[in-house]
Parts: sequence; C-alpha cells; structure tokens
Amino acid sequence: MGYSNIFVNEGMSYSAYRNLINELLLAKKTTGEDDSEAMLHYTKMNVQRMNRVDKTVQLNADLLGSLNDLKGKYRFLVISEGWCGDAAQIVPVFDKMASSFPDKISLKFVLRDQNLPLIDAHLTNGGRAIPVLLILDEEGKVLCKWGPRPQILQSLLAGWKKESTDMMLIAERLHGWYAKDKTQTTQQELNALVQQVLINGNS
Repeated sequence: MGYSNIFVNEGMSYSAYRNLINELLLAKKTTGEDDSEAMLHYTKMNVQRMNRVDKTVQLNADLLGSLNDLKGKYRFLVISEGWCGDAAQIVPVFDKMASSFPDKISLKFVLRDQNLPLIDAHLTNGGRAIPVLLILDEEGKVLCKWGPRPQILQSLLAGWKKESTDMMLIAERLHGWYAKDKTQTTQQELNALVQQVLINGNS
C-alpha cells in the first residue's frame, strides 16, 4: 500500500479536518454516508469535545521528553471520522504533539469511509474501529500503530457492552471516563509508542 501517496495526496491538516466537519454540519451533513439526525447530533457534540480538548490539553513531561528525543522526521497519519466519539477525545492530542514539534512531525488526517483498503489493513479485533494513528518514516514505512482508544478503556468498554445494550448509556460512560482522565492515559500510551520508535532506531 502506498502510504506516502495517501499521506501526501489524500491527507488533510488538522485545521482542514476540523473545517470540513464544520462545513458539512452547516449543510446538515457529516463525514461518511450516514447523515441521520443521530449522526449529526454525535458530530455536533464531537465538535464541542474537540474544542474543549484543544483548549485544555497539555502534554506531560514524559511525552514531551520522548518527542524531543526523536531524530529525523516522522509522518503521523490518522484515520478518523467526524461522528466518532473516541476520535473527538483523542485527535486534539495528536495535533498538540505535532504542533509542539513541527520540525519532527507532520500530521495528516484521512476519512475512514473514503479509505477502506487503508483501514482494512489496520483492523482492531476484526472491526474498522477509529481513530487509528499510523506513525510513518519519511519513506512511508509504517513504524507502529495506535488506536482506537486506550487499552484500559477498551477493556472497560467490552464490559459495559456485556452489561447493557443501551448505546446512549455506554457513550455516557465512555465520555465520562475521558473527561475524568483528561487525556493522561492516552498520553501514557502514546509515550510508549514514541519510545518504541526510539528503541527501534531514529532515522
């Protein structure tokens, strides 16, 4: 798969991704094929969530230190959608990482449903779960993958789904967890990911 081509030709900046979501909402649409009232509601809520995390997220010292240790340049390719609740809580952290080290990290977003071969190469338990972060080197080689949510939350979510089929209740628990965690677990896992890149050798 031509990851470099996808990154360069299909990828959007974070601001372009955010603007696309806002423009679609004005037209009573969202990313993807489903423009139902429910999906529009999720997307509106996600814009508020991204706005909040954008304003409040601060990278912790461990993650900042690991990013600072990176040599060379890396490409962060994110597979996402505007209606995805997990993405809204997480993608601002990716942007903060890239904007804090613009000489080392280029960040681009692609929409899952417009890039099915890409997401199908990076399934989670057989599903097209998002967001997915792929860290690429300058040649477009995939160095590592992260997503669609912190591992502890993945385990909690599996338990919640066994307890209830009420997706509104599950979503409430999910976003309550994110609000309490304040991106710290996400940052810890992303720090481990960057450490993996460092261990495997900087370019």
